[in-house]
Amino acid sequence: MSFAVQPPLMSVAFRRESDEEHLEPRFELPIPPGPNLVTERGYGLIAARAGALEQLLATGLGEEERKTVLRDARYGRQRLASAQVAPIPDGRTVAIGTRVTIVRDGERRLLDIVGHDEADPASNRIAFTAPLARALLGCEVGDEVELPGAAGPIAVAAIEVAR
Repeated sequence: MSFAVQPPLMSVAFRRESDEEHLEPRFELPIPPGPNLVTERGYGLIAARAGALEQLLATGLGEEERKTVLRDARYGRQRLASAQVAPIPDGRTVAIGTRVTIVRDGERRLLDIVGHDEADPASNRIAFTAPLARALLGCEVGDEVELPGAAGPIAVAAIEVAR
């Protein structure tokens, strides 16, 4: 009597289809909630960035770099398609597209109120949804606002249309 030797059965748990399934997942870039209000400058920046990504996709990219650029391009396309240019402000009240001089704890600071994709706190450009911007929207020169955690009120010293 002869016995055929069979290879041992391996549990599905120990098999791996590819190395791909063990990589960290790549998530889409988060889209900020609410309307995509932008300044004219912000719209131009979004359009330029989306165009640059589309041009980059037309070049010979490696697989991983292409995945990253595709993800960024999807974000750019969505932001461009949903962008709503805010009305040009009159400069009398704080709105999207204004430059505001505030006085906080005795220090003056200039802030531009802009859309999400244009925001750059290091350059004093804050998104209209930031807590400080939300508190300032609609204020006029001389108004004071209170923010939780602030030592005292924040005064609006000047408002002008940002360029």
